[in-house]
Amino acid sequence: QVVVPEEVFFTVAAAGILENLLVLIAVVRNKNLHLPMYFFICSLAISDMLGSLYKTLENIFIILCEMGYLTCRGDFEKKLDDAMDFMFILSLLGSIFSLLAIAADRYITIFYALRYHNIMTLRRALVILAIIWTFCAGSSIAIALFSYEAATVIPFTILFPLMMFFILCLYVHMFLLARTHAKKIASLATSTVHQRTNMRGAITLTIFLGVFLCCWAPFVLHILLVKFCPHNPYCACYMSIFHVNGTLIMCNAIIDPMIFAFRSPELRSTFKKMFC
Repeated sequence: QVVVPEEVFFTVAAAGILENLLVLIAVVRNKNLHLPMYFFICSLAISDMLGSLYKTLENIFIILCEMGYLTCRGDFEKKLDDAMDFMFILSLLGSIFSLLAIAADRYITIFYALRYHNIMTLRRALVILAIIWTFCAGSSIAIALFSYEAATVIPFTILFPLMMFFILCLYVHMFLLARTHAKKIASLATSTVHQRTNMRGAITLTIFLGVFLCCWAPFVLHILLVKFCPHNPYCACYMSIFHVNGTLIMCNAIIDPMIFAFRSPELRSTFKKMFC
């Protein structure tokens, strides 16, 4: 096993939780950020926090069990395992559907710019988020309870590449048609400014997608290998970097807020006011 030092592990986890917490506080405090796009970003931040929290709690329980402070046997071990699985799946599903909501929001912003505020109201955004998190919580409970069944693992792992492919298609469609759409509304005085802003948002969210795939895909692959080829020597070799893959999930929670702060002038301004 390739083991990540506990000091490094907990430092990365704490940094991820604090950074995403700062994003949530910034959006709550600044009324100019009370927009659907930033609410969807907050949803992604909550998912990232859950990912870091899941790995942190899991490691704490493992350490306590090894030191003899907890007796991780029987029903207690199963309940603890189910609770950890629930947090992990909720974090993954929450991230996927939050990215999907952000992609859809950017799509509407680019191609229906004049009607955006009528289509994507604050109330509709909150309803969408409520549906997303209700579905994710229900699915996470079901998958955690039946995680040992192949019929549960297969749909869960298929969902990951399927949703990523759908989001990717949405982005490709946005970039291919963005210039054509810009020409159609070129007669408007503010069209160029709007188009630059919207394309900047699309590029930012493409970066989110790339970071998400790099950080989560190795762990999802690990789950598949554990289920379907646990004794194969090549699979065992890959599974030896389990702790590294877990750390990558928490790195995602650190990188996302950095992208928010770097790409969003409003968030940069809010952070400056908070710290200065």
